Parts: sequence; structure tokens; C-alpha cells
Amino acid sequence: MLLVDKIDVYYEKIRAIEAVSLKVSEGQLVALLGANGTGKTTILNAISGFLKVTNGTIRYGDKRIDKLRPDEIVRNGIVQVSQNRDLFPDLSVSDNLGIGAVLQRDNTVIAKSLERVFEHFPILQERNKQLAWSLSGGEQQMLAIARALMSQPKLLLLDEPTTGLAPIIVREIARIIRTIRREGTTILLVEQNALLATSLADYFYILRDGKVVAQGDTKSLPENKKEYFRKYYI
Repeated sequence: MLLVDKIDVYYEKIRAIEAVSLKVSEGQLVALLGANGTGKTTILNAISGFLKVTNGTIRYGDKRIDKLRPDEIVRNGIVQVSQNRDLFPDLSVSDNLGIGAVLQRDNTVIAKSLERVFEHFPILQERNKQLAWSLSGGEQQMLAIARALMSQPKLLLLDEPTTGLAPIIVREIARIIRTIRREGTTILLVEQNALLATSLADYFYILRDGKVVAQGDTKSLPENKKEYFRKYYI
């Protein structure tokens, strides 16, 4: 479904990503792991069209997308939930969700999407008229994911969805991610918490200094996962 092939990404003259390759098959949940500053978000932003790829290619299905604008990429079914959530704080929960459905033209489809997100996030239905800024951190994260789902993405890019959240909320977000994947949405998950991410994912890549230094099927991981990942996070 997604093929990132030997891409380089620069911030001015500094190379942030060097010859990174990864793939995501339809229906998979793939985790992109690594410590802060290793280039995980940079890769998502390159896939989403926010950053220019200097070398290499990004293909989505049979289409090359690394030359497309961000809005064109969204129209192709790739939607990113950023680490900053990027909500409209002075708009209501309802209005934020409506913005997520802006590309939809069929009111029946929009209504079904809204029903779906309220099933996943009942708290948002309770907070429907509340302004986004007044939600808790966990509720804001739920709203960010819900807004992305309103566009009915085929490939969902999640950037650190559990950062800064209480353990009980982390478990709830993890449950929701499992459900979304089970319903058929393909997911590329960026997550610093390797143990959590690999409990959700089929396959993983580990980044260090802008390069892929390890990858594999999550079922092949050793029993002591914490010790395995420790060497890549030092």
C-alpha cells in the first residue's frame, strides 16, 4: 500500500533522513520507533507532503506521491494526526469533526462517519458543543483521531498519540487504535514507547540518527523486549 524507497530529507543543509526505506501493506499496523529526534515525525511529514524529499521516492499503491501537495495526498486517502493534534481550539467538538469531513459530499456518508466516531469516542458526543480548548489532553487526542476518521482514511498516520497522557488514557487510546485497525484502516504509527507500539503492530522499524537500524515482525521479538529495545534508545 505504501512504499518509501531510500528517501533523503533535509532541513536546509542538514540531512535529517538518510536513505530510509519502509513499506506498509494494506490492513497492517506498522510501528516506526526510536528516541526523540531520530526522524520519525520527519518521515510522516514527508509522506504527507509537508516536507520535500530530496532523493528517493514515495509510492502509494501504483501512484508516486512525493511530488504531490498535502491536499492531494489527503484526497488520495492518507491522513495524518500530528503530535500537536492541530485542533481548532476556539471551535466546538462538532465543528472540528465537521472540518474532518470537508472532502465528503454525501450527507449519508458523513452521518455514518459521525456515528462511527461517537461509537469509538462516546465522550466526544457528550462534549459535542464544548470548545476544543476546554477538553482535557486525552479528550483532545481523541478528537484529533476522530476528526481524521471523519475523512474515511485508507492509510492513517498517527504521530505519538499517547505522549503526555495518563496511563488510563493511554490504554484507552491503544484500545481505539486496535479497533480502528480491526475495522480495516491501515495504520503507520510513530511511537516512542516501543513496548506499547509493538503490542499493537504487525511489523516495526527502528530509527536512529535518521537511518533504519533494525526492523522485523513483532512476533519474532525476544521475550525480553525491554532489553532488546534498550540498545537502540541509548
